[in-house]
Amino acid sequence: MNADFIKALALPEEVKEMCPLTPEMERAVSDTKHEIEQVLEGMSKKLILIIGPCSADNEDSVVDYISRLSPVQEEVKDSIIIVPRIYTNKPRTTGEGYKGMLHQPNPNEKSDLFKGIIATRHLHMRAIAETGFACADEMLYPENYAYLDDLLAYVAVGARSVEDQQHRLTASAIASPVGMKNPTSGDYAVMLNAILAASHPHTFIYRGWEIHSHGNPHAHAILRGYTNKHGEAQPNYHFEDLIRLSEQYEERNLMNPAVIIDTNHANSNKNPFAQPRIIKEVLNSMKLSPEVKNLVKGFMVESYIEDGCQKVGEGVYGKSITDPCLGWNKTVRLIYDIAELIG
Repeated sequence: MNADFIKALALPEEVKEMCPLTPEMERAVSDTKHEIEQVLEGMSKKLILIIGPCSADNEDSVVDYISRLSPVQEEVKDSIIIVPRIYTNKPRTTGEGYKGMLHQPNPNEKSDLFKGIIATRHLHMRAIAETGFACADEMLYPENYAYLDDLLAYVAVGARSVEDQQHRLTASAIASPVGMKNPTSGDYAVMLNAILAASHPHTFIYRGWEIHSHGNPHAHAILRGYTNKHGEAQPNYHFEDLIRLSEQYEERNLMNPAVIIDTNHANSNKNPFAQPRIIKEVLNSMKLSPEVKNLVKGFMVESYIEDGCQKVGEGVYGKSITDPCLGWNKTVRLIYDIAELIG
């Protein structure tokens, strides 16, 4: 291989022995997963709100942000399930520069994957211990999911990963709800094929083992917009987009048809301040159509303590070093607005 083998990394079982969950943490994960599953199955009318920084770049500021969500969740618990985003694998889109906490627990230092594995697990554990929130993460690398599988209440598969067979097969083995994003082309068929694959059992190679998955009945769609042939961002959260998705779900007779609307990325053209407007439009579409109301189960929002984004090394506490985010004051207002509109 045209590569240098640096060192063997600890197995997931070994890392879990180093950083074990308490019974309280296990209960928090189980309870949150059950709540989300109830929404996806149509047994609960609450909305899921997956919210937090684009990339979890700093443990203290991420936990600070999540701690601020805790009293808000208590106030809106009758209508909204808040699931904080702790995206520990999230790099810059091009793969250049900052590669996410997994690679760089300190964004100003070079990669150290063992430190990154421990840091990502510790951050998720700290979030549960200090706030009671079991959180969401993106499965950027299928093999790395095993380091966090007992901690996550929700898993997302990104637009550039949803066509990959290993992501689809691994999703079929995940015991948490998995959201599959539409690809950057916007092709619904690709996303729905991924959901279909994830919902069925498979036998495949995973971390050197032959394993048999049982299928994930809670695999579902995430609409995040797309780019056209000119590279221009195009939304797919409008009424017509949702009706089309509802019809395609029905054609395939997929289990638990559901969609989460990603309000940033191509849907907002990475303008975080458009996210409240997008949510309000979707909520209005839900009022206009029973099909849309039954299909839409929640939203994904990129939010942090400070508005916008910064370059690595600028040192503004709680400000994104990847995509721009909605700041805390606007975020808390948005959550209360959603609760009022659906209440």
